Amino acid sequence: MTKNTLPKKERQQGLIDVLQEDPFITDEELSDNFNVSIQTIRLDRLELGIPELRERIRAVASENQNKLRTIAAAEVIGEIVDLELGVSGISILQTTEEMVFERSQIVRGHYIFAQAESLAIAVIDAKVALTGVANIKYKTPIFVGDKLVAKAQVTRTRGNKYFVWVFIKVRHEEAFRGKFILVSIGENRSDKV
Repeated sequence: MTKNTLPKKERQQGLIDVLQEDPFITDEELSDNFNVSIQTIRLDRLELGIPELRERIRAVASENQNKLRTIAAAEVIGEIVDLELGVSGISILQTTEEMVFERSQIVRGHYIFAQAESLAIAVIDAKVALTGVANIKYKTPIFVGDKLVAKAQVTRTRGNKYFVWVFIKVRHEEAFRGKFILVSIGENRSDKV
């Protein structure tokens, strides 16, 4: 059985194009996309000087950590890979054995919620903020090893309240969504949640 593969130069150019569009795609996904082995993808990346996924995420995340205002980088669940304060943000969380129920290997909900909430807090442009209201929906189970991509969007600001939608996808399918109302807390102790 022969594979329909591109010549090496075309595949490598395709690899560059795909990674420019989505720098967080895994070697396994690239392997499926180009119908070649994972080892071939790794060799192509090495030859092209493209770092592995973790290094790509780390590089982008370190650039965005300096933008954080409401929350410390160590308090964010996942890696923030895109952040425009007061507008939007994206974080990625790679799930591990420690995050799942032993029998089912399904990720515990509090990890998913924590990624969404910490991204919602990180995206707003305030000194201190608390979650006043969270309306959430888990849409599909998430399993050990899944990569969660969370996207947050500030939809409205009213006074000291920020309305933020967060969507989490796994393998391009929506697995979680949440609407958060965050309240910025200033020096004034009379601020209401």
